[in-house]
Order: sequence, then C-alpha cells, then structure tokens
Amino acid sequence: MPDVRRPDLAAMIAPLGRALMNAELPILRRHGLTMWGYAVLLGLDAEPVYTQAALAKAIGADKTRVIGVLDELQRGDLIERRPDPADRRVNLISITEAGRTLRDRAQREIQDREEALLATLPEADRAVFVRALQALYNKTLAERVE
Repeated sequence: MPDVRRPDLAAMIAPLGRALMNAELPILRRHGLTMWGYAVLLGLDAEPVYTQAALAKAIGADKTRVIGVLDELQRGDLIERRPDPADRRVNLISITEAGRTLRDRAQREIQDREEALLATLPEADRAVFVRALQALYNKTLAERVE
C-alpha cells in the first residue's frame, strides 16, 4: 500500500522539472537555442533521420508547431531537410555536424549544472535516482511511440 503521507509524484516532479528548465534556459540562450530547438536536436540523436511527423511525435510536439522550430534550426545549419525519395511530399530531417556539436556542448553544460543539484544526494542515492528516472523516462517514451 502506498505511503499516503508523501506528495503525489506529479506534485514533486513538476516543481523540480520547472526548476531544471529554468536552469537550462540561460545555457540554451547562450547557445542560440530554444527549448523546442534543443528538444529537436536531442530527438535526432535517437534516430538519425525522421519524417517531420515522426519527429514531432517522438519529442511530444504538435507536428504543425514544430515547423517554425525546424525552419530556425535549418537556417542555422543545425539540421537538414530533404525530400523523402519514397514520398516527395514528405521531408526527411537529420542533424548536421554543426547541430551535433552545438547540441553536445549545450548538453554537457546542462548536465554539469544538474550534477550540482544531484550532489546534494548521497552518491548511492544519486545513482539509484538517475537509474529510476531513466527507466520511467524510457517507459514513457516507449508508450508515446506506440
């Protein structure tokens, strides 16, 4: 039986998520990225080439809303869009070397900042927390793709 004295998971995770996103924003701005732009670049790591609709679904974005984000990333030479040879009405999206470099640099800085927060936990708890969060993330991601 769950311990009803603890707050609901969403009540604990939502403020943590907001705090983490607020900590990311100055880093992303310094690199000329929006939160959605960063999400696209991270999404292109899981799959090297996506259709626009598949990428939007994978990152949890509306496929029409992501168009402006893709336009901006393409102008910055961070992604490429090319017609799908199997269906010329569909564009295939892939990350460029410049996009990969920028994404990796931003991610390193973000994770360095996260390490400062994680350092408040004992090392053993930190490892368990990150593993558990990764497992929940993977489960949620798999359900989104289905």
